[in-house]
Amino acid sequence: MMKRIAEWHLKSWLKNRYRKPLVIRGARQVGKSTLVRKFAENNDLTLNEINLEQHLELNDIFKTLDSGIILKELEGLLGKKIIRPDSILFLDEIQATPYALQALRYFYEELPEIPVVAAGSLLEFVLSDHSFSMPVGRINYLHLGPMTFEEYLEESAGGLLKTIM
Repeated sequence: MMKRIAEWHLKSWLKNRYRKPLVIRGARQVGKSTLVRKFAENNDLTLNEINLEQHLELNDIFKTLDSGIILKELEGLLGKKIIRPDSILFLDEIQATPYALQALRYFYEELPEIPVVAAGSLLEFVLSDHSFSMPVGRINYLHLGPMTFEEYLEESAGGLLKTIM
């Protein structure tokens, strides 16, 4: 599977003692979700993934801004505990439930032991037209673009080497 430079950023983020929730931004189909899934797999992390486009009702839960209620609801949806060593919470398509963005602040402040990654491709629209307080300074952003030329060359050379051997 293709190796992305952004994996290094994820590894550094995960090891950070003062880690904040990470929001991965970027256009559609650049590999945001794949990056998080492969990162979890490559680092032996349990991935707790929730696609928020498939659970629009969670917007009302996130709107409470009560981290205890949010955590219980997410655990009920997943059918397992989220706070575990070597696990990561992945909120995919976060733009579908805008209050989830605001609730990330409370994950940082009240549940810092949970590594939280969120991704969404239409975030610029949500960020420009929101009616809630953004968690400025309490979340980090990572922009993911299409595969870089260097990533392409490494993938191509790796594929070429595999066929020669």
